[in-house]
Amino acid sequence: MITAVDTNILLDILVPNEQFYKASGYALEEAAGEGSLVISDIVYAELSIHFENQRDCDTFLESNEIRVQPLTREAHFLASRAWRTYRQQGGKRTRILADFLIGAHAQKQATRLLSRDRGFYRKLFPSLDLVDPSRATEDKGA
Repeated sequence: MITAVDTNILLDILVPNEQFYKASGYALEEAAGEGSLVISDIVYAELSIHFENQRDCDTFLESNEIRVQPLTREAHFLASRAWRTYRQQGGKRTRILADFLIGAHAQKQATRLLSRDRGFYRKLFPSLDLVDPSRATEDKGA
């Protein structure tokens, strides 16, 4: 199983986010135990902002056995279709956002996506297998 990891999960651990640190850390460990972890080059760009230099970012990824993958043409095309659907549904953004590319990468180049989703991925990538650790936290609190 290949799990694509969204930026928000990694930042929950790095920054850390007090509310989601444990749930995201556990979900990342669980996904690693079930197969390999990957991030798209888009996630790499978003993540890199939080490091002083590229070596530190690469060391973090290597120590967590997370590979970086460039998007394929198929993933780019899927992102364009999702963006077009978004616009047809009244979406206001006039340019493709990183989330369209991240979702398309996960759907085309991985088995599933690990992300704290607020409905975006579920709505625009309905066939994407999404693992949302914040929902597990909400379920436990209910």
